[in-house]
Amino acid sequence: MTINRRSALALLGSGAALGLPGAAQAAPATGRFAHGIASGDPAADGAVIWTRVTTEAGAGDVPVTWQVSTSRDGKPVASGKATARTAADHTVKVELTRLRPGQDYWYRFAIEGGETSPVGQFRTLPTGSVDQLVLAVASCQLYSGGLFNAYADMAALPRLDAVLHLGDYIYEYGAEGYGVEIGSKLGRLPDPPHEIVSLADYRRRHAQVKADADMQAAHARAAFICVWDDHEVANDGWIGGAENHDPATEGDWGARKAAAMQAYFEWMPIRDPKPGRPWEAINRSFEFGNLATLAMVETRLLARSKQAEVKGGTPDPAEFASIMAERARPEREMLGAEQQRWLEGVLAKSVKSGKPWQLLGNQVVMARVAGPDLSGHADRIARLPEMYRDRLAAAVVGYKAGLPFNLDAWDGYPPARERLYAAFRRAGTRPIVLAGDSHAAWANDLYDDAGTLVASEFGATAITSPSYGSLLPGLGKPLAEANREVAYCDQDGKGYTLVTLTPGHATAEFVTVSTIYAKPFTRSVAARYRVAPGEARRPVEQA
Repeated sequence: MTINRRSALALLGSGAALGLPGAAQAAPATGRFAHGIASGDPAADGAVIWTRVTTEAGAGDVPVTWQVSTSRDGKPVASGKATARTAADHTVKVELTRLRPGQDYWYRFAIEGGETSPVGQFRTLPTGSVDQLVLAVASCQLYSGGLFNAYADMAALPRLDAVLHLGDYIYEYGAEGYGVEIGSKLGRLPDPPHEIVSLADYRRRHAQVKADADMQAAHARAAFICVWDDHEVANDGWIGGAENHDPATEGDWGARKAAAMQAYFEWMPIRDPKPGRPWEAINRSFEFGNLATLAMVETRLLARSKQAEVKGGTPDPAEFASIMAERARPEREMLGAEQQRWLEGVLAKSVKSGKPWQLLGNQVVMARVAGPDLSGHADRIARLPEMYRDRLAAAVVGYKAGLPFNLDAWDGYPPARERLYAAFRRAGTRPIVLAGDSHAAWANDLYDDAGTLVASEFGATAITSPSYGSLLPGLGKPLAEANREVAYCDQDGKGYTLVTLTPGHATAEFVTVSTIYAKPFTRSVAARYRVAPGEARRPVEQA
């Protein structure tokens, strides 16, 4: 969907914070900062800072002020005014510029004549020589699935340059769906209680997640660099629809997608769409001095072909052949030609400049992963609730017939994956691929069809969302043993991945929390994965 300036202002309503003409005149109002503050999309000279004003029903636009300083209580080095506009659900985004590179900054908002927000922190991107970079990689935070203890741990880190969020920040399901058992016990049922479809629905779901204290603490700790995956709109989305979208009962897919994207741009600390570009094109890059380039890609709404999927129930063997034939069609896309050209250019420029690391922020697992043999779990599967039992029974049959572990991941698009690997080779890089979506931690070595090592992969487990390990504990080990590309897989733990880069090596620490059902909790590092530039991994160190 390509937008012009008029439609952008009408739908996004973000012009006031950027000083565009034609904004409504703000009227004095009272309010509070119930959803905290956030920063994102750091640059060498600034970042986006965000907040939302909670005010009385029917209130108009609310004027706010903002300040940025070089210490928590220091004198402001930048300040200004913005407006929490009703057209943008009373959210505010300000794009800061003219700051110094590689510098920590603190920021706050205030309602004119009223409340002051909490204080947030971010670090601008460095330039020149950089000896270390620390990134937290997160995804998949089903609100009703548990407490956000992983974010509480992340907020307490002594050093954190940025957080990479790879999608599923919200989920679209209602109170009778995914995670209802846990959500009922913890008082974390989704709001609104029905599946979200309209703009008002998506706004309320974002508001619920942002009201969480641990979520607010993580946003206050560091800038987030975000992309969406599927659940920000609907499960298993693709360019023309989604598994969890029924046009007969939920209306036009384009309208639902537009509403979801508008809410995302309002509620997330991400730069607004560039004029004339599709809203879906959120691919962008970040430079960390002479150490690393990060390219964030969009694999869900911009170009992805429909998944080759099992229709449900126990599949007929003939269906497997049809699925595998669909999966192998060469024209099937994940990135699309334009985005892949952009990515190759970003990677090649980074290599040419001498940077040792190229990182690829990508939503889904890239490794080829054959489905595990689940025949030894027959008794356990038989005791599961019906919705899980039927799916796993079908998986047992499908995996034996050769279906990959996850058709919604890159394994469902092997020709597109080979095109991407060819782009890596042309750019002269063996990048580190960062992946979310799977609700599991992964350490993978990626090989092309010729058997040549092309990249390493760090996969982040979920903040709260359930995985195969929730149903069949210990499944990660046999997955790793059965697949050449998989060095480590943890399907059980919840947490995030902490990635530390130096000129000589990259280390992924798979951080897990002891529980997502109570407080307090303890943290541990389940395993470490280490790799040198252009080389295969060293042996995984498991705790």
